[in-house]
Amino acid sequence: MTTLPATPLRIGLVGTGPWARNTQAPALAAHPGVVLSGVWGRRPEAAQELADAHGTEAYTGEAGIDELFAASDAVAFALPPDVQAPLAARAAATGRHLLLDKPVATTVAGAREVVRAVEQTGVASIVFCTLRFAAETSAWIAEQAALEGWFTARAEWIGALFAPGATSEYAASPWRRDKGGLWDVGPHALSVLIPVLGDVTALTAARGPSDTTHLVLRHSSGASSTVTLALGAPVGAVGTEIELRGEEGTVTMPRWDGAVGAFRAAVDALIHSARTGDPHPCDVRFGLRLTELLAEAERQAGA
Repeated sequence: MTTLPATPLRIGLVGTGPWARNTQAPALAAHPGVVLSGVWGRRPEAAQELADAHGTEAYTGEAGIDELFAASDAVAFALPPDVQAPLAARAAATGRHLLLDKPVATTVAGAREVVRAVEQTGVASIVFCTLRFAAETSAWIAEQAALEGWFTARAEWIGALFAPGATSEYAASPWRRDKGGLWDVGPHALSVLIPVLGDVTALTAARGPSDTTHLVLRHSSGASSTVTLALGAPVGAVGTEIELRGEEGTVTMPRWDGAVGAFRAAVDALIHSARTGDPHPCDVRFGLRLTELLAEAERQAGA
């Protein structure tokens, strides 16, 4: 791993959708350790608008993606997962560090391609699972992971993204509509349970109403957990909760304050990993493990 001098890390942003506009571009542009080296988008007008909003260069087209890589030390991705994966592998092959969105891909083969490129070049990687980086939840996860004696856990992440009258701009995302809550919010739930309870050693999945998926998991610690994931629930059913039960009693994950601060912490983690060569626990290898579990759940549930 090549370490970098203590100068700002040039990070290019690939993607111009709501997640890029609302979270990634603002966090990158305001980060004191970063230079936002450019924005690439499939639609030239969207790339130009986002670049102008943050005082950087716009890139588009096949040649533009290579130009952005050349102008950057690292690349942040805000793309559908199966568009992200081949571009991330391409970026890693050029020696660029990766700040990936979850899930890394929706196929195990796609995620493995990114891992191979990262391992061949030795670049740093972070997968942005929000709860692993938000100040409130990351501290809570670390505290619970340090304890022993957990018996079981329950995670529920239920949204109404596709409910009648819903106005979220993320509802227009074709991949979310196609893959549902399992792939969109499943990585969040697993990113909390695995560090605390251990890797998943057995998994059973079943479908519920709409896009709901139910998981029953056994972990390497011996504990079990249940997970319910949905984006297509009625508005009145919406809620997110993760609860652990064990020798220490019952604890519930705290709320967190938005995604921009969490993304800024993910950037900090990428900078540290890039400069020290120390891999982060939530890197592309962990992203591959999440993809393996979600793909197996999808297979079992017949989604």
